[in-house]
Amino acid sequence: MVSEPRDIAVHRRPKGEPRFPQGPAPDPAGSHFERRIRSFQPRRSRVTAGQADALERLWGTWGLDVDGQRRLDLGAMFDGLPVVLEIGFGMGEATARMAADDPSTGILAVDVHTPGQGNLLGLADRAGLTNVRVANGDAIILLREMLAPDALAGVRVYFPDPWPKKRHHKRRLIQPEFLTLAASRLRPGALLHCATDWEPYAEQMLEVLGAHPDFANTSADGGFAPRPAFRPLTRFEGQGLDKGHLVHDLLFRRV
Repeated sequence: MVSEPRDIAVHRRPKGEPRFPQGPAPDPAGSHFERRIRSFQPRRSRVTAGQADALERLWGTWGLDVDGQRRLDLGAMFDGLPVVLEIGFGMGEATARMAADDPSTGILAVDVHTPGQGNLLGLADRAGLTNVRVANGDAIILLREMLAPDALAGVRVYFPDPWPKKRHHKRRLIQPEFLTLAASRLRPGALLHCATDWEPYAEQMLEVLGAHPDFANTSADGGFAPRPAFRPLTRFEGQGLDKGHLVHDLLFRRV
């Protein structure tokens, strides 16, 4: 039998024990019981020993479950910093980089991917970042139930699932209903920034955003925008570029 290398050692638990007693809860708001289409598909993935350690040690301080039962006080949580919501952060490398590059902005990063949550907590801890919070759960419930109107200085959606099959297009996050909800939580002048390497989804994003009355395109020609300096190259972007995909950024301002 071949033993597992140390750098990918996995967190194991006795049968019946919660996966992370001090960490994120599975589906904290019970969103899978809601009769609506979701844009994400939770998946179980291997959690390394380092990620498990970060979840157990740091979740109580820097993490929160999206339970839909309370209104978050972002001012207290981020010491008065303007706060940007990042929806879906993968393994968190780009999020940690943006937080380090701009300590004057708080980042509330929400995802359901447990290894990524642990990885981002570990990255933030090692870098001494205090302007990142990691939220576990459904971003729609977070926006709808837990954030006040005009609470956000920005929303970032980088490389969301493109749901490429036509019958799954209804699962795409960037839809008129989502934009209306996001607009209600964005203060006037705040930026909604999307990026994707899936060209048909980029075209749909541009069409839906361009038609929404609460958003105005920052691009003078009404099209896609250059990648802004504050958005680092992400792991998913690198994978897309390696496959020859074009990456499209969309920057729309809340009017």
